Formats: sequence, structure tokens, C-alpha cells
Amino acid sequence: MSILEHIQAEIDGHAIVLFMKGTPQFPMCGFSSRTVAALRDAGASDYRTINVLEMPEIRANLPRFSNWPTFPQLFIHGELIGGCDITLELHESGELARMVAEVLEA
Repeated sequence: MSILEHIQAEIDGHAIVLFMKGTPQFPMCGFSSRTVAALRDAGASDYRTINVLEMPEIRANLPRFSNWPTFPQLFIHGELIGGCDITLELHESGELARMVAEVLEA
């Protein structure tokens, strides 16, 4: 399986996937930390995280795959939502909680 196929399989296999620096318990950058906090506040508790610091092939290839240059990258139902700024905007508007609730209902 190529690295791009591996990335696609992760996105296809989980309703919510966060490619981040570090882990939810130990985020390794402020952007990842704020994204995790927004997901938690929106009601997401069981979602897939991938620590790109431990997976250099994903870190190198995900920006090309998603056409998004930075981390973290949040995917919900296979769709790139965006990075920290967009996730925080969605959280502040209540849209992120609605998106997470849809995942929980599915």
C-alpha cells in the first residue's frame, strides 16, 4: 500500500480523523492543542488521531494529498475541514458541534 493509499484508508476508515503534531494527551504544538480542545468542547471523544511527528511519510505527503500545507488537518466524513483556524471558527459558530453530533448519530 502506498503512503497516499494509507492516508486515504485512514480517512475512509474513521468518521473523524485529526492529523496532528503529538497526541490529544500531549499535543506538540499550540495549533494541535487548540484543535483538540475545540473537538473536545464540541463533544468529540472517540476519533482517530495520527501523530505526524512519528510518521514522517505522512507528514511529508499529506499536504500534497489534501492540498493543505499545514498541520493539524481535520477530516470529517472523508472531507477536509481544514486546520486550526477553520476548526476554531466552526467551533465558535456552533457548526463543529453540529458536525460532531452528526457523526455520533450515524
